[in-house]
Amino acid sequence: MAGPTRITVLISGNGTNLQAVIDAIKDGKITNAEIVRVISNRVNAFGLQRAQNAGLPTLYHNLKRFREQHPEYSDDLQARENYDKALAGLVLADQPNLVVCAGWMHVVSSAFLDSLAAASIPAINLHPALPGAFNGINAIERAHKAFQEGTITRTGCMIHYVVAEVDAGRPLVIEEADILQGETCAQLEERMHKVEWRAIVQGVQLAIKNLQHSSGEVSGSK
Repeated sequence: MAGPTRITVLISGNGTNLQAVIDAIKDGKITNAEIVRVISNRVNAFGLQRAQNAGLPTLYHNLKRFREQHPEYSDDLQARENYDKALAGLVLADQPNLVVCAGWMHVVSSAFLDSLAAASIPAINLHPALPGAFNGINAIERAHKAFQEGTITRTGCMIHYVVAEVDAGRPLVIEEADILQGETCAQLEERMHKVEWRAIVQGVQLAIKNLQHSSGEVSGSK
């Protein structure tokens, strides 16, 4: 893999995790890397503005709009699979080495993952829960409720490789965090953001190192 690691980032919202990656590349905490494009499935995602502020190319790719443009896909499953194929095509056009899902609120299908795998491009994802706990949506809210019910004392987040099963891929980074007595769900979420920003920087750097190992650029390749 010659030159900087080319990264495509997928987002859906405010883009604070994207900003953490942008800043870490600029500050040298993520080394020898560049973001080649930011793709959002929500047109009003502030992360698109963050990308533009950093001079990064952006794209908008939305499932509802895709279905309107392709009425031939009347079946929900067929529409989602073809949307994911189209997403993979947009990603592959930039020839990235790595895809980072940073607050990407769309479960990708094998149609997307198989296209990336054929090009030997891994994807990683940030999930705001510990491995095996609260997979899927609303993980922080579910952890807060479980704490109130006395079934857990800690939560956390992880960066993991993306597989077809939701939030079940091999973890790269695991960060634990205490849940504090008396704090609201909103307060927990605010604290978790800071944990996420640290974890996503570590996760991207580790994914890059793994890519270098697999391409034989560093000793101990596997």
